[in-house]
Amino acid sequence: MTESSTPSEVALKSLRDRPFELLAELERRGRAVSAQHSQEPSDGREWVGVALRMAGDLYLVAREETREVLGIPASTTRVPGAKPWIRGLANVRGQLLPIIDLRQFLGSGVTPLTRNTRIVVVNHREIPAGLIVDEVLGFRRFAESEFSGDAPPTVARCERYLAGSFRRGQEQWPVISLRNILESPAFAEAAA
Repeated sequence: MTESSTPSEVALKSLRDRPFELLAELERRGRAVSAQHSQEPSDGREWVGVALRMAGDLYLVAREETREVLGIPASTTRVPGAKPWIRGLANVRGQLLPIIDLRQFLGSGVTPLTRNTRIVVVNHREIPAGLIVDEVLGFRRFAESEFSGDAPPTVARCERYLAGSFRRGQEQWPVISLRNILESPAFAEAAA
């Protein structure tokens, strides 16, 4: 960094061989963005969800209902006598995780495995599950005023598990309740 350059002009690439300085710069930038957002006027509380794509439609799941997002495991072990939507068990950091094809569970076909396919690990105390979805698009933030109890019909046939939707402009984002899916009688009947 030259004397004439400011810290905001620091290129992250230039810090790749200095991990401590790189982390410090990332923290500084994060704090600057947070400060900027806190100064912007808001029309109420904010809702944060994870955006995903399933059967060509866009959906949201509450951030609190997701533990993490994973790629497809290299191997899964089939569970004899289980319904076809249970793809198997995967060893994730020493823990067995049931892998569920969410589209197949909902009755809208098998999720094709592509390079974008992801597993959303559900944050539930009693029922561990990793749900296969077509793609995870990251976090989306909405003002609570953008929420509606109405939810549009979906291609994935998940209306019974929807908890409303958020509308922004022409886009409508249905909210899937992962808790309702895991605690449903249909999910509990995993034996074929």
